[in-house]
Amino acid sequence: MDFGFGTGEDVFRQEARDWLRAHPPGDDPRRWERELGQGGWIGIGWGVEGYGNRRAGLTQQVVWAEEYARAAAPARLGHIGENLLAPTLVAYGTKEQQDRFLPGIARGETLWCQGYSEPGAGSDLAALRTRAVRDGDGAYRVTGQKIWTSLALDADWCFVLARTEEGSRRHHGLSFLLVPMDQPGRIEVRPIRQMSGTSEFNEVFFDGALAQAHDVVGGEGNGWTVAMGLLALERGVSTLAQQIGFEQELRQVVRLAVDSGAVHDPVLKDRLVRQWAELRTMRWNALRTLGGGATPGPEAAGAPNVAKLLWGRWHQRLGELAMQVKGPAGAAGPGPWSESYELDELQRLFLFSRADTIYGGSDEIQRTVIAERILGLPKEPR
Repeated sequence: MDFGFGTGEDVFRQEARDWLRAHPPGDDPRRWERELGQGGWIGIGWGVEGYGNRRAGLTQQVVWAEEYARAAAPARLGHIGENLLAPTLVAYGTKEQQDRFLPGIARGETLWCQGYSEPGAGSDLAALRTRAVRDGDGAYRVTGQKIWTSLALDADWCFVLARTEEGSRRHHGLSFLLVPMDQPGRIEVRPIRQMSGTSEFNEVFFDGALAQAHDVVGGEGNGWTVAMGLLALERGVSTLAQQIGFEQELRQVVRLAVDSGAVHDPVLKDRLVRQWAELRTMRWNALRTLGGGATPGPEAAGAPNVAKLLWGRWHQRLGELAMQVKGPAGAAGPGPWSESYELDELQRLFLFSRADTIYGGSDEIQRTVIAERILGLPKEPR
């Protein structure tokens, strides 16, 4: 199978590189989102244009994602709106919803977060208990708690999966609601401090938060179908960009191994080579599956679930390998003279990667999806 790119992609790659060189990100992530929007780089993979975005084919989307990662450009505040909500609105939303929300995402002006997981409903999303009840004006009042909500402190809106049918159970009676975050006294966001010292994730508490009836995507009671369609879109092209980041981390580990002389240990050297070979295999697998033409929905989940299983454990092994290369220094901070305990990049890699096999759907859930939905194996008795 040919995994190369053609002349058209080479021209597009140069355009992307030139633009990224001419537009340094700076320190303001919101300003950076707006600059990306002005350049037309947000929403290139939506399959529709006219919202201020340029339109790119699949291979061009891959090229942009790779060049963005190679330029060491910052993590995107607008990722959730661009890559999760917007394609979902294209697939399931009304024309009015698309015209209302897509322009703000494409301009880099409106930021989103995802309200799925709850304290008692993480990988088992169908166990969620957040409720949305109609009030006298026909709108919804949302009450409940979400957790592990990325970028909630920065978000202007949250798409929330909530139970709208009284007495419903599991995946029945759920709706996909668009909820504005600027509701003081009705929405509270609390950062979750991780052992790596950062706080990317948050708890979000809804206490009668308002959601308009016309902001239900896919119709009332169809939330599970919309939510599963969104999850099928969750990895896609971004997987390849993620792998560029992995490659940069691996190079850092290899460089440290060479500089410290640890590379002369034959066992460690073998592990480094294996990490490199497995990363190349993951890239080829991602390129192969991206061209499959699958449509959103549970039946399209096989390739993303396999990819998640592959990269989650690979990244954990990389963190473990980094600590092996660092040796005893991996367990130490900068020294007793320092006023604060600061982790270096490889220490943060190791600690954060502990969660790789849990977030985004645990490995056990990924295997269950593959077994039951893709291979057709019998379900476990409940």
